[in-house]
Amino acid sequence: MMTDHARRHPRTEMIWQQLGVELTRLAEVTGGRSLDVVDLGGGSGTFAVPLAELGHRVTVVDPSPNALATLERRAADAGVAEAVRGVQADAAGLLTVIDGDSADLVLCHGVLEVVDEPRTALADVATCLRRGGACSVVAAQRHAAVIAKALAGHFADARRLIDDAHGRWGLSDPLPRRFDEIGLATLMDDAGLDVVEVHGVRVLTDLVAGSVVEDPGEAAALAELEAAAVREPAFRAVAAALHVLARRGDDGTRTVPG
Repeated sequence: MMTDHARRHPRTEMIWQQLGVELTRLAEVTGGRSLDVVDLGGGSGTFAVPLAELGHRVTVVDPSPNALATLERRAADAGVAEAVRGVQADAAGLLTVIDGDSADLVLCHGVLEVVDEPRTALADVATCLRRGGACSVVAAQRHAAVIAKALAGHFADARRLIDDAHGRWGLSDPLPRRFDEIGLATLMDDAGLDVVEVHGVRVLTDLVAGSVVEDPGEAAALAELEAAAVREPAFRAVAAALHVLARRGDDGTRTVPG
C-alpha cells in the first residue's frame, strides 16, 4: 500500500489513479513481475518512492545532487532503499545512463517544459522502453496560464501567451515553453509513441485556497470534483497541465526526429 502523502494529495491524486490503471495493464503483460521504472527528472522521489513501495525497481535520473540526496533519505525512511537508485544526469544524457529496451515504464513529469530539445528527449525515452512499455508525460498547458494571467489583471501577458509560439508570457517567464494537447500529441507521435489516454491535471485545484485543500474532508470532496472534471474535454482544455499516457508499439518501431 502506498503511504506517501503525494498519493492522496488532490494535486497529484488523479495522476496516480491514471498511473494505477497502466500499472495494472503492465502487470498483466509482464506476468506480475516487478517493473523496471525510470523517473526522468524525478527529483526527490515523490513518485519513485511510492512506486518502489509497490514492489517496483525505480531509477531516478535528475541533474540535482540535492534532490537525489533527498531521494536517498526518503527511500531509506520508507524502507525501499534497495529498490531505488538515483543517477545524476539530465534529459540530454538519458541514454548514457539508461540502456535501450530496458524500462517497462518511464515517467517524464515536468521535464518537456525545460529541456533544450523536447522532441529528442521523447525519442530517447522511447528508446529506453521495452516493446509494449508505457510512458507517462505531464507537461504545463498554455491555456491555464492565459486564464491565470487574465484573472490577475495581466492582460498583455495573457495575450502574449496566446500569440507566442512556445506559450510564454515574456522574457522573464520561468518556463521556456508550454504545450497544448495537439502539440503534445504530435511530439509523442514523432517519437514513435502511441498516445492512449490524455487527462487534465489540476483543472480546479489550483483555483482553490490552500487552507481548504489541507482540510481532509474538503480535500476528499475536491478530489472527487477534480476526478469528474478531468473526464470532460471542455475542462481538460483549461487544466494547468496535461497527463499523457503513451506506449511503445509492440513491433518496436520508432520514428526518431531528425
